Amino acid sequence: MRYTRRALAAFAGLVLLTTVAACGSGDEDSGAAKVEVFTWWAEGGEKAGLDALVSRFTAECPGQQFTDGVVAGGAGINAKQVLTARLAQNDPPDTFQVHAGAELTDFIDAGKVQDLTTEYDAWGLRQALPEGLVDDLTVNGEIYSVPANVHRANVVWTNPQVLSDAGINTTPTTLPAFLRDLEKLRKSGIESPLALGRDWTQLMLLEAVLITKLGADKFSGLFTGETSWNSTAVSAAINDFDKLVDYSNTDRDALDWPDAERLLIDGKAGYQLMGDWEAADLEAKGFKAYDHFTFPGNGKVFQWLADSFVLSTGAPNPEGTRCWLGTVASAAGQQAFNVAKGSIPARTDTPTEGFSGYQLDAVEDWKTATPVPSCAHGSACSQAWQNAVNSALSAYSTKHRSVTALHKALAAAAKQFIKQDQN
Repeated sequence: MRYTRRALAAFAGLVLLTTVAACGSGDEDSGAAKVEVFTWWAEGGEKAGLDALVSRFTAECPGQQFTDGVVAGGAGINAKQVLTARLAQNDPPDTFQVHAGAELTDFIDAGKVQDLTTEYDAWGLRQALPEGLVDDLTVNGEIYSVPANVHRANVVWTNPQVLSDAGINTTPTTLPAFLRDLEKLRKSGIESPLALGRDWTQLMLLEAVLITKLGADKFSGLFTGETSWNSTAVSAAINDFDKLVDYSNTDRDALDWPDAERLLIDGKAGYQLMGDWEAADLEAKGFKAYDHFTFPGNGKVFQWLADSFVLSTGAPNPEGTRCWLGTVASAAGQQAFNVAKGSIPARTDTPTEGFSGYQLDAVEDWKTATPVPSCAHGSACSQAWQNAVNSALSAYSTKHRSVTALHKALAAAAKQFIKQDQN
């Protein structure tokens, strides 16, 4: 498979309104070699997780000094724009945060990141990470990023009181059963039983339905060309997705996921499909009476996304960066990071002291479930492909609500980007 410079070229002409002022963390040491770590982890559990990694890095890498290259805001959108401009100007940070998987393809093709296959072997990561994850991280036989964690995307969160008031006391295990429960909620007076947000959150929902209809292998094949987007199974999935959207809030396209989550907290919705970062967010907002289950019909499929770090081509301090990456890759580093962030380690041999009940359940699932990537979060498709799919979903939700038009747009996007990747 071959990759293009689409995303980099698209952002190369950005006119930046702000610049990044990197600041050191901890005591300044004029004799230490600095390692600039570029992230969008500016607050909350994300910042706490980063701080935990920095503490381990400082202890394990004497003579190296962490330099914070954080760009806050936009759930990473602002950071990605600044990063792309810096790389285009040959001004790379030593390492930067990126979603593991296909989101890296444009950077790989442009030669902006270095091969870390040798480090994987030296650190024993091939044995510590699930085989399916290593496969998804491998591009033309090489590996370019080190995952710090794993999140699960295909999780449904519930307001149990709302469900109980509607007479729903069991967890649906099939999509027809889920649709019946949504209808019960609506008949009980809940206008929007399924809380839903804008484009990418709709893509998450569509992907969960596709997993149910296709199974793990054929779902993954949608993004490699091995499964046709023109199949009757994909058509059936889009029709079921359309039924689910009918039970969602009409202002979905104006909401990001925390705004949609508020419907769940306030008892105006019974369900929301969202990644497992929702658990930490619900807890932080004081809503502890929630429950969760894997999307009906997904069975033992674990749809993953991972925050990862790379070694930038032209990194000012490659030696220090490799020590940072070694900290990220270590079992101790992943334990410290994920306790604070609320995600789970990518490694399957990481100690679990301090983990929440949800994290412990997810850790066990990660060891045994079948991993599949997510286009909504960059592990299954490139940024340009994801943008095309989000545009198709936005047009479907706000303009035509035609499943035929949506199917046609999704198939066209797949044909375009799979063909480009194979050229």
